Amino acid sequence: MPYLNKFILEKVQDNFDKIEFNRMCWTLCVKKNLTKSPLLITEEDAFKVWVIFNFLSEDKYPLIIVPEEIEYLLKKLTEVMGGGWQQEQFEHYKINFDDSKDGLSVWELIELIGNGQFSKGMDRQTVSMAINEVFNELILDVLKQGYMMKKGHRRKNWTERWFVLKPNIISYYVSEDLKDKKGDILLDENCCVESLPDKDGKKCLFLIKCFDKTFEISASDKKKKQEWIQAIHSTIHLLKLGSPPPHKEARQRRKELRKKLLAEQEELERQMKELQAANENKQQELETVRKKLEEAASRAAEEEKKRLQTQVELQARFSTELEREKLIRQQMEEQVAQKSSELEQYLQRVRELEDMYLKLQEALEDERQARQDEETVRKLQARLLEEESSKRADLEKWHLEQQQAIQASEAEKQGLESERSAKERALQEAMEQLERLGRERKQALEQYEDVKKKLEMATSKTKSWKDKVAQHEGLIRLIEPGSKNPHLITNWGPAAFTQAELEEREKSWKGKKSTE
Repeated sequence: MPYLNKFILEKVQDNFDKIEFNRMCWTLCVKKNLTKSPLLITEEDAFKVWVIFNFLSEDKYPLIIVPEEIEYLLKKLTEVMGGGWQQEQFEHYKINFDDSKDGLSVWELIELIGNGQFSKGMDRQTVSMAINEVFNELILDVLKQGYMMKKGHRRKNWTERWFVLKPNIISYYVSEDLKDKKGDILLDENCCVESLPDKDGKKCLFLIKCFDKTFEISASDKKKKQEWIQAIHSTIHLLKLGSPPPHKEARQRRKELRKKLLAEQEELERQMKELQAANENKQQELETVRKKLEEAASRAAEEEKKRLQTQVELQARFSTELEREKLIRQQMEEQVAQKSSELEQYLQRVRELEDMYLKLQEALEDERQARQDEETVRKLQARLLEEESSKRADLEKWHLEQQQAIQASEAEKQGLESERSAKERALQEAMEQLERLGRERKQALEQYEDVKKKLEMATSKTKSWKDKVAQHEGLIRLIEPGSKNPHLITNWGPAAFTQAELEEREKSWKGKKSTE
């Protein structure tokens, strides 16, 4: 039927009777498909339901009528029968509907209407009347029908006629059986309908003006008059717009709405699939992230293990540093002991200078030895100062390294605080030793000053001894002018020897140092 309607029947012109063609098709298929169970409707009513099904069915094979169109048809039948529409009952019917099918076939629809499930309390005649009226509206394009009085054009008398309004024509018959047709009122966009006042004993009058004729009609009451005027006016308006009848336009809108909803549902399903795919991708990404996190955790554990190993190595290195510091401290103590011994030797030499009072030769030898001792002590003092500054720089360097090591180890392990305090105590002891060395150096300087004074006294005494010896021997040495060479400047003033003498003394001192 969709193929016939679209490609053949819609192209047939003239007075081709589509109802008879549908009846022929009905005759070909009714015997082998219509159920044998008794129905509340006649075969003629079943045929009309069959034609209505062909109008409301979907344009695809096999032909079915969707639940929305079933609800529309049943609701119209119920309204025509004057009953109340039972939405809950239809919803319950849809719940029990077979999910494997999208709708009902024509024979299932005929059985549904014929078994009286949605027309309980209605007799067969009322159901037949409702089917006929819906058939007239949907198939025969009857927009309105009913009895009214019409004024004749020749005799001017009023006669009751059965009027049938279609999209472009109003036909009037002798009775509602439509057997004796009396005429037509052709409608176009130039026609109009007007209300007339009561006259000649007729009420509820209205006028239909066409191109060549005018029709006066009287309705049974004001309500019918207003309904007919409104229906005719709507029909003329549709003709001006070129629109199809309301039921066909409503059917087309319902189909478009279903297509739109289907497209939206398909789009929603597509979006759901995309979301599902995106969700799966996201799950895969999350799984990848989880694996990466596990790998990062394992790497972190490995790093922690390495850090602990590094910490152990640092502790071992710090222990080694402490041992080295202890060794250096011991070396410093040995050096201090050596310096003390050297100082004792120096004091011993000073005591030996006191014997110069005995003999002139011993005094002269003591003077020369004293001068050599003075130079040796001076260089020894300079070396002590250099060693002191070097040791101070080393101590400051060790202190700085200790501070850096303490700062680095404090962030990794709080347990090294005790070792740091031990190092600080060792450093404090080293500083105290350094201060003690400074005090000893001062004492050595003071002793050196005393020795120098004694040396000067010995020199003066030696000079007096020289004078005495010169008097006894009769040797008088003339006073000669001093050397013009510049004198060396030491920490204690001008030196009593020349540069050549200094070099000779340095060579002698280096030789003694190498032999020691």
